[in-house]
Amino acid sequence: MIRFLALRLALLVPTLLGVLLVTFLLLYVAPGDPVQAMVGERADSATIARLRAELRLDDPLPAQFGRYVGNVVRGDLGTSYITGRPIVSDLIERFPATLRLAGAAMIFAALLGISIGVYGAWRPGSWGDRFSAMTAYAGVSFPVYWVGLLLILVFAVTLRWLPASGYGGFVFLVLPAVTLGMRSVAFLSRMTRAAMQEVLQSDFVRTARAKGLREAPIVLSHGFRNALLPVVTVLGLDFGSYLTGSILTETIFSWPGVGRYVLTAIEKRDLPAVQGSILFLSFVFVLVNLITDLVYAKVDPRVAYD
Repeated sequence: MIRFLALRLALLVPTLLGVLLVTFLLLYVAPGDPVQAMVGERADSATIARLRAELRLDDPLPAQFGRYVGNVVRGDLGTSYITGRPIVSDLIERFPATLRLAGAAMIFAALLGISIGVYGAWRPGSWGDRFSAMTAYAGVSFPVYWVGLLLILVFAVTLRWLPASGYGGFVFLVLPAVTLGMRSVAFLSRMTRAAMQEVLQSDFVRTARAKGLREAPIVLSHGFRNALLPVVTVLGLDFGSYLTGSILTETIFSWPGVGRYVLTAIEKRDLPAVQGSILFLSFVFVLVNLITDLVYAKVDPRVAYD
């Protein structure tokens, strides 16, 4: 386990260096001039030249990249052109909201998707299995923004049960969490169903049934635990994608998280904020994948890392 952890931590270095290089080059491949976006179209050339010199954007490209890497190593992701604050402070302030939304979406997707999958494996071909599968695939077939707008129309505008947008208590979390987690329900249900069906047809399950054990303990204790490993894989990847890919959901519901911060930075051409956010989210995604791999050994004793 220690060797595996050390190896994965060592692999983080080239991965993050690649992300560093890509995010740094965003400043040069993106159309337009960030300084021009800061000062507006009416600024004179002298003001633009002065700002470029202050930001050291006229330095050679290798020197800029070396300075950028050095700042990142020290924990400095730069300063936002728009807010004038350190980007790290902006991300730390907004990440708890994204983490809260991702956690709620993951709980919703896990409870619903795994329940549908377990029931489908237990009663394959039943009307409940077919209806749940149809519902799950309908959820994954529609775009996220369409699902969010539909939920707002039904539950906020028509029924007035829940707020349409905003940040606050549990009622503000329901619609964005359902919107974000809906796409995972189908994957989790199909993955759980396939894994459970394979396990329920194994010899040790037939032996447990021959001994007279009740069906519920067989399905939940013997079957589900042994079918949990591929489900953990999907849960880990989906949770990482929730943390790093909730831009549309946060925008639709005016959720003050990192995703909305990135979109605002893109709209205003705040490239340091875009660079810092992408680097931060990439690190979070890689870290979640590492934690998912470490959970494997705890979930299934057949998996061991030497």
